[in-house]
Amino acid sequence: MLRAAASLAAAVALISGCSGGAHDWAQPHPSPAPVGTLGAGFTDPSAPPSPEGTITPSPGSWDGVRAPEDYRVVLLTAGDDAPTTALVKGVRDWAESEKIDLRTIAAGADPVPDITRAMTMKPDLIVSAGNTLIDPLAVVTANHLAQQFLVVGAEVAEPTGNVTSVDWSGASFRGEGLGMSSTYDPASFTADRCAAAIRAGVAAVLNNLTGIVVWLR
Repeated sequence: MLRAAASLAAAVALISGCSGGAHDWAQPHPSPAPVGTLGAGFTDPSAPPSPEGTITPSPGSWDGVRAPEDYRVVLLTAGDDAPTTALVKGVRDWAESEKIDLRTIAAGADPVPDITRAMTMKPDLIVSAGNTLIDPLAVVTANHLAQQFLVVGAEVAEPTGNVTSVDWSGASFRGEGLGMSSTYDPASFTADRCAAAIRAGVAAVLNNLTGIVVWLR
């Protein structure tokens, strides 16, 4: 009996895929608020970014902001190329270090049902990693404005207010037939860059700086 109970508990833990513990996302959950404050140079408080605008924060100006513990995040990923793999590792490392409640969905050939499945989980944030997700996200996100999305290492060409992107020279894939940026460089997806991308992007979302591109120097 004890062995069976242990096996069942292990199976539940595997399905939940949480970094911050196996919590039931169906339970009431307060709206997330940032822990800490943005540093000088993240943005100009007197001139908030316009919709679809771009900000270029000072390096490290996001370091003072953390997500609240048990922040609910779905990592939506597609592809096993080196840049996507680096982004996924960066997100998972961040989630582990910050005790984020992270669950992962690997999208299939048609990502739209997987994006929909991620939304039905009602996370605080859906993080996208992988260029093949960009066009499907452009289709879905505009119709679900209450759900926040963060795209790391790429951009939705015409984001609505619920889609924030983090990009840099060497990334910036935009989809919609625009092709790969002429400056695209897989080697630019370093561990440090990917770590900065998820932290800067989450800091922006938690501070309601959404629907913009956060451009890393």
